[in-house]
Amino acid sequence: MTFTRVLLGIAGLAAASYGGWLLADFDAERLRELGVWFVAGPVLHDGVLAPIVVVSGVLAARLVPRRARTAVMGVAVVLGSLTLMAVPVLGRFGEKSGDPTLLDRDYTAGWLVFAAVVVSVAALDVGLRGRRSDGRSRRPAR
Repeated sequence: MTFTRVLLGIAGLAAASYGGWLLADFDAERLRELGVWFVAGPVLHDGVLAPIVVVSGVLAARLVPRRARTAVMGVAVVLGSLTLMAVPVLGRFGEKSGDPTLLDRDYTAGWLVFAAVVVSVAALDVGLRGRRSDGRSRRPAR
């Protein structure tokens, strides 16, 4: 285990050194923009995203039936993560009229199809759990 940790530490130091070397070419404006991103990420996570997740968890615990809680929270985690990653393409940020190959498809439709599949799988899971927990034992009789 110690060898693995040392190896990972060396790899991490190498990656950080390379990143520092790349930063040496940045001008003051780019460094300021980078600083904004480094500060905005944790602030938005801790000030916005984390409270939303906590409140939704409390609401789910009170409003969602016990057998559906796992599926509902799974849907929230999967769709929440995907949505955060897809914000740039869903909002079509970076779209340029001179280059039709950028953002060349309907990402909103793709997100909706994915969301429908995730919700359907979760509903199927809840339905199967309900069927199993209707009083019948999962173990065969002896």
